Amino acid sequence: MSTIRFHQVTTATPEQFVAGLTDFGPGRQELFANSADESLIVHSRSPYSADVTEGSGGIWERLSYDWSDPRRVTMKTTDSNVWGGESGHTYTLTPRPDGTTAVDVIVVREGKNLKGRIVGFLLGTVAKAFLGKALKQTVKAIEQRR
Repeated sequence: MSTIRFHQVTTATPEQFVAGLTDFGPGRQELFANSADESLIVHSRSPYSADVTEGSGGIWERLSYDWSDPRRVTMKTTDSNVWGGESGHTYTLTPRPDGTTAVDVIVVREGKNLKGRIVGFLLGTVAKAFLGKALKQTVKAIEQRR
């Protein structure tokens, strides 16, 4: 199992960032490179939660989103072709005195098969920079949406 932590600062407010994270409409792949529009399925959505399948490149996961806390978004993997166990994502958004927002992300990857264990190991080691770059692109895309 790999647990990967990232930190970014954005000019977006926590509310704007949550709005980006929870926008499941067309163009989601512009915010999240690993969420191809053609793979996106919204199974259900309420004001503060959603059940969504997303992915790209042959890897998909069904996520239970919860944003009932306006400063925290959790995404628990409920099904996947490679991820299982405790897999998921947690975004914690902290307003800063200068008007920016600290974005702290924890990604947990627990492979449920050989492919998942290999990809999880790579993401936790040599490919960690790939996820960090993806987060920077997400932050930039959300800032541009404001």
